[in-house]
Amino acid sequence: MNYFLYKDYYYNFKFIYSSIYNYPLITTKSTRLIEGNCYSFAVSKQLSKTDIKQSIEYLFNVKVISINTNNPPVKKRKVGKFTGNCSYYKKAYVTLAPGSFIDLFVYID
Repeated sequence: MNYFLYKDYYYNFKFIYSSIYNYPLITTKSTRLIEGNCYSFAVSKQLSKTDIKQSIEYLFNVKVISINTNNPPVKKRKVGKFTGNCSYYKKAYVTLAPGSFIDLFVYID
């Protein structure tokens, strides 16, 4: 197992990297981009591109060529007399090397 020491605590790399990205984004645009070997993920707002690259390469065992990030605008929501904002997130578009792929869809026979 890969462990690292940070402030007198041992952390598992798999746990840290899996908590970095929230979920893959599945939209019409992202399914078109999958054909070009580009995947989209919703990640934490405070992450940098190098953190995202290291986590995707470690979790899915693939080679990442480039990462493009996008911060979508905050949407206001109203429920009755209360107004608030939706949760913040960052979009990450990850382009993989030729020959690498991430299996997001499960095929059931």
